[in-house]
Amino acid sequence: MSPRRVGILGGMGPEATVLLMQKVIAAVPARDDADHVPLIVDQNPQVPSRIKRLIEGTGEDPGPVLAAMARRLEATGAEALAMPCNTAHHYAPAIRAAVGVPFIDMVALSAGRARELAGPGGVVGILASPAVRRIGLFDAAFGALGLAPRYAADEDAMLAAIRRIKAEGPVTPARVALKAASAALLAEGAQVQMIACTEFSLIPEAVARGATVFDTLDVLVERIVGFSLGADEAAGRRRASH
Repeated sequence: MSPRRVGILGGMGPEATVLLMQKVIAAVPARDDADHVPLIVDQNPQVPSRIKRLIEGTGEDPGPVLAAMARRLEATGAEALAMPCNTAHHYAPAIRAAVGVPFIDMVALSAGRARELAGPGGVVGILASPAVRRIGLFDAAFGALGLAPRYAADEDAMLAAIRRIKAEGPVTPARVALKAASAALLAEGAQVQMIACTEFSLIPEAVARGATVFDTLDVLVERIVGFSLGADEAAGRRRASH
């Protein structure tokens, strides 16, 4: 079976989208170009700001723009869609309503990974934009799995770090802010932590020593590769046969 095409709603931010592509390439045990996952990427940095819309309450609604991107990707031949931006998953309903192909849900997948690591009743630290807490992005998925989320107390520092990375790249002040937030969450009992902002995916090593940290972007990459190469179906058949 030929690898299936996956459409990427990208540009939020641009470096995170490139990082996703690099991780997908690295995750495939390829012997030749043809073995790799075919990606159709809409690198659209002009998607309206999620920060302005969800935190400041002043920006344009990103939903219609994301829905239009999804339709273009489907029309171009994408057989599933993925989006390397946690906060933008707030608009997943608009994306799903716009297309007939599956949307790979990074939020649900990451909640499942958190449950595997933290166990029932586990406390999980979330290293993310303040918008993630305010919109309750992970609340339903965590609640269904019996997980308790913990967020960084200094939201201004987190937002400043994200803006710094968008403007300047993975600079030292952003690393310092992420490490401080991770250390504070660890002190509050959140040993399991997840990087839930793809700007922070550019500096995953900048977390507190002793924390068990995973990146939601890595979870998304695993499912993209599994969908494209048929590993999801093969795993399902193996489970059914036992």
